[in-house]
Amino acid sequence: MNHIISVEQAKTLDGLFNERVKCTPEAEAYRYYDVERETWCVYTWSQMNAQVALWQAALIRESLPPGDRVAVMIRNSPEWVMFDQAALGLGLVVVPFYTEDRADNIAYMLADAGVRLLILEDSVHTPEICEACSNIESLQRIVLVESTGEKNISSSLSNDPRLMTLSKWLPAKAEEIQHISSDPNSMATIIYTSGTTGRPKGVMLNHHNILTNAYSSLQVVQVTPNDLLLSFLPLSHTFERTVGYYLPMMCGATIAYARSIPQLQEDLLTIRPTILISVPRIYERIYAGIRTKLAEGSSFARWLFEFTAEVGYNRFEHQQKRASWRPVFLLWPLLDHLVASKLMNKLGGRLRHAMSGGAALSAEISRVFIGLGLPILQGYGMTESSPVVCVNRHEDNVPASVGLPLPGVEVKLGEDDALLIRGPNIMMGYWNNPQATQAIISTDGWLNSGDVASIDSQGHITITGRLKDIIVLSTGEKIPPGDMETAILRDQIFEQVMVIGEARSFLSVLAVLDKNNWYKFAAEQGIDADIINANDAQKQKIEEILLEKVTYQTREFPGYARIRKITIMPEPWTVDNEMLTPTLKLRRSKIMDQFKAKIERMYEGH
Repeated sequence: MNHIISVEQAKTLDGLFNERVKCTPEAEAYRYYDVERETWCVYTWSQMNAQVALWQAALIRESLPPGDRVAVMIRNSPEWVMFDQAALGLGLVVVPFYTEDRADNIAYMLADAGVRLLILEDSVHTPEICEACSNIESLQRIVLVESTGEKNISSSLSNDPRLMTLSKWLPAKAEEIQHISSDPNSMATIIYTSGTTGRPKGVMLNHHNILTNAYSSLQVVQVTPNDLLLSFLPLSHTFERTVGYYLPMMCGATIAYARSIPQLQEDLLTIRPTILISVPRIYERIYAGIRTKLAEGSSFARWLFEFTAEVGYNRFEHQQKRASWRPVFLLWPLLDHLVASKLMNKLGGRLRHAMSGGAALSAEISRVFIGLGLPILQGYGMTESSPVVCVNRHEDNVPASVGLPLPGVEVKLGEDDALLIRGPNIMMGYWNNPQATQAIISTDGWLNSGDVASIDSQGHITITGRLKDIIVLSTGEKIPPGDMETAILRDQIFEQVMVIGEARSFLSVLAVLDKNNWYKFAAEQGIDADIINANDAQKQKIEEILLEKVTYQTREFPGYARIRKITIMPEPWTVDNEMLTPTLKLRRSKIMDQFKAKIERMYEGH
């Protein structure tokens, strides 16, 4: 493991970059798609170093003292890394934002953190973001990373004196890169948690928090200089930043930046990554695509797929020493050739690790992918823990769990079985919010995750619900809605669902239908697909049919958890209409407020 840069050697995140440049200057660091040249291009570590020096020279001209906050709101790219490394080397604190976040939210975070400089991508949202930032006194510079073919800033912005394009902001040449601070405990970043309720809180992480987390992750999931990662989760997400950016740098692996989520399938075939870091939504999309294709095919093709996944999963259980050998395993080379390898080839054909985190991955999807040969390792973490707390290992993979804690990270169960975490990865606290910090971190350093968990005799952790999200029926029964929602979403007719019933006598569900699958189903059943404008009798009939589907998917839950009513939503929940956080989690209280009248109607007379 001599290719790995240790925490002590790196000291800081910019020190990590510096060590990597010294270790392997001519190795491939980053791969990106050049739109103008229509080809994939490469930066070596020494070329990245030269670019970081230019960005740093531009930042020096802004006269920002160490500790000042600078924000980045651009897509994953080598430029994201250049900005981050240039800023960290000067002792600046980097504040990342999601490119699809709303302007008013961005303005709040810029003001809250007292951000001095913002790197922004030239996009349709630029004017509204600049306008929302017009009264933020701390903000002295907005640098616009121009998109190809959009070199001219819209006239409405051209008279903002703070605004500069990147090409004008960057100098022609630069001096040596500076690494001002070697203090591992100095603040490196403020990451705003999107929070499903209230204003986002700024999580303060220092260099040591993140470095130790990346290093501990490397102890349990092997990554080598020969590995190639395809990066598509936003770098503003702590999971991608620690595991998909600093960790590969630590061991000298290469990162390729995907062009976009819609082009992900194509990029997987072109890049052929060996490691995939993702949230469940991506695996769910791939799975939904497979299911749709199977539905259109023959019943034999469906049977063969199910049979292959089942045999493959039983082989996996045997390899994990949890099940005995079966004669049917002799068929695997044939099943692999006919089914499994075809799926793996669609993902590039070279995947060694597929990581899943950020939310729970359904047991069914996990089972199918593992059965077909995709080695998914589910883990768990939170921004406040830099973020990884625990992860499954290849040799000890319990898919329904989130694995064992990382080396150096302690866990235990607290009141109401809340998962408590302690270790060098725990945040410094919330920015400008000592009350919130004291509420979540005990005096002896235990962070209360707010998630309900169980820990088995071997130490595997299973997340069973969220303390705040637990629904308590008027009967006193407690239900974690997340598990039920995951179960309902197994039916492809539903795109989004939210189970409700706090202090009520029974559960109900609000549902957004998948347009294509709903129209297809409605045509087959001979019913009017326009549920929103249907008359009461038609609406009732449709709701009864959909409720049957919900009941079928939730049949394994106890009787008191039966869902008795359903209401169909007029439009999908999105970040734009404020029903989702930038990390695509449901804003439960917002949805409840917005559809209060519809919810009350479901409970009339009860």
